[in-house]
Amino acid sequence: MFGKNIEFKNFNLKKNNSKKKKQFLNIYKNIIKEKNEIILSLGKNYKDVFSKKLINKLKKINHVVLIGMGGSILGAKAIYNFLNSPKKKFTFIDNFSNIPLQNPKKKITVVISKSGNTLETISNSNIFLDKKNTNIFITENKKSYLMKMAHKLKSEIIHHNNFIGGRYSVLSEVGMLPAQLMGFKPEKFRRLNQLINKKYFTNSLIQNVTNIFDLISKNKTNSIILNYDDKSNDLFSWYQQLVAESLGKKNKGILPVISLMPKDNHSLMQYYLDGKKSQFYTFFFIKEKNKFKIKNKNLFNSHSFLENKSLNEIAYSQFLATQKVFSQKKIPYRSFIINNRDEQTLGELFTFFILETILLGRVMKVNPFDQPAVELIKKQTKKILISKNYS
Repeated sequence: MFGKNIEFKNFNLKKNNSKKKKQFLNIYKNIIKEKNEIILSLGKNYKDVFSKKLINKLKKINHVVLIGMGGSILGAKAIYNFLNSPKKKFTFIDNFSNIPLQNPKKKITVVISKSGNTLETISNSNIFLDKKNTNIFITENKKSYLMKMAHKLKSEIIHHNNFIGGRYSVLSEVGMLPAQLMGFKPEKFRRLNQLINKKYFTNSLIQNVTNIFDLISKNKTNSIILNYDDKSNDLFSWYQQLVAESLGKKNKGILPVISLMPKDNHSLMQYYLDGKKSQFYTFFFIKEKNKFKIKNKNLFNSHSFLENKSLNEIAYSQFLATQKVFSQKKIPYRSFIINNRDEQTLGELFTFFILETILLGRVMKVNPFDQPAVELIKKQTKKILISKNYS
């Protein structure tokens, strides 16, 4: 275990890469020593710029609407669904297709955009913002459309940290303000200080990155996440952006694909087992008690082995069985088994994946902090909207 509740099993590769591991360990140590704002946000010394007074003021409002795109909202969404937040109802508006039919009258609307000029966020904000309600903007302290809008509405403004990009911002104000509104404590998520002092965590991370680097060098560039927990889908949507946007440059990169298990045993598994071998896999399972158990009264003798089995127990059997078949076929995989859903566990997963991605960027010789190609689509979209040339 690299955390109290995380059982991590590294890739089933036999190759010994002691020289490369040593090299990657030195790069990792330098990343930690840099103490840039992203790394600082993962640890206990990071200071949120919003006040407890603001949180207390918002406690009585039970509906929160979050408007944002990509990293501005995916982290908060992951927290809400992974941890079963009970305190308030949250509505997430992160596309044009998921706008709720009813606009709740009494609500907090939190608008998040680092640049303050994200087209989809501006468009949705103009539909949903209401001067009568409590509106909060999280954006950089500079001239932008959303900054201008915030001043016009006399809204609360929280400055987005200039040095933390959206996809790395989950443990900064961007993720932690929503987390506090859900009833969670930021300090419980920020686990870097404890983790970097654990030899097993560091060894697991370095071995993991070394293995992924070797797999990429063999043209295995598709990362398939076999997720056995519906409530973790948003966690892996967050991870998907983190990896694809950080590493997909200079004709390099990793394409993360989320596969919902065991459902995809009946659609994609045939390809995973017997199709092209251009991918590696991450198994993800959460052990938890399940109130739904199979009763004897409807079972035939042929399936009596299912009696009193919970759905979680059946899924876990499939999880183990699939790993055994992967091992037999020498398909590379790693696995995470989670023993408890809490802030600490989720914070450790966020930290592991962020450090993994930054380290992979360094060893792949790409900048893990920019996304230059995406800007081209933004410019073209604006041109089309101005010209009204839709043909």
